[in-house]
Amino acid sequence: MPTGQVASGKSAAANYVTHPPKLERFKGTTLAMYIGSSIGNFSPKEARTILRNLRSELRSGDALLLGTDMVKDEATLVRAYDDRDGVAAAFNLNVLQGLNRELGANCDTGCFRHRARWNRVESRMEMHLESTRDQCVNIRAAQLIVQFAAFETIHTESSYKFTRKTLGALLDDAGFTIEQTWTDPRQWYTLTLAGLK
Repeated sequence: MPTGQVASGKSAAANYVTHPPKLERFKGTTLAMYIGSSIGNFSPKEARTILRNLRSELRSGDALLLGTDMVKDEATLVRAYDDRDGVAAAFNLNVLQGLNRELGANCDTGCFRHRARWNRVESRMEMHLESTRDQCVNIRAAQLIVQFAAFETIHTESSYKFTRKTLGALLDDAGFTIEQTWTDPRQWYTLTLAGLK
């Protein structure tokens, strides 16, 4: 739940794209904190929905503290998602291991390679798994056989990056107004305090 309140009592899992958070009412103000940059893991439409849903739960005087990952030069972005130590590659290839383990697939992880791409038009980093050859993958639990051509990819993740303009538009569309921002010296990451419109 992307809020500053912590649910107590029952534990439950919920999809906050489709199910707005329900905040407990109390005397005082709420600071909703979404301070990781994970809002960028959602499409712009989903991000707006999440923030609008959150906005609908807030009252006059409440605020949002939002963390965002900002647009950088392409080389820096690609290095972050295709590091020398192979951490991102291992994380990405784990998708195939999960398919094998959970759905009885027969993915040969040695026949796929990690690819990180900057999509300038969509302002997002994309992670792909690229087939190194023509191959056929059987996903038994889904009763699905998937044919891959050499160099065909599976788009596994998107991570949207923001500019001041796109961040301002997102918050405005969701019913917030920017009150203050903080950023690092390189302006790679931003924390934004937003009040209600």
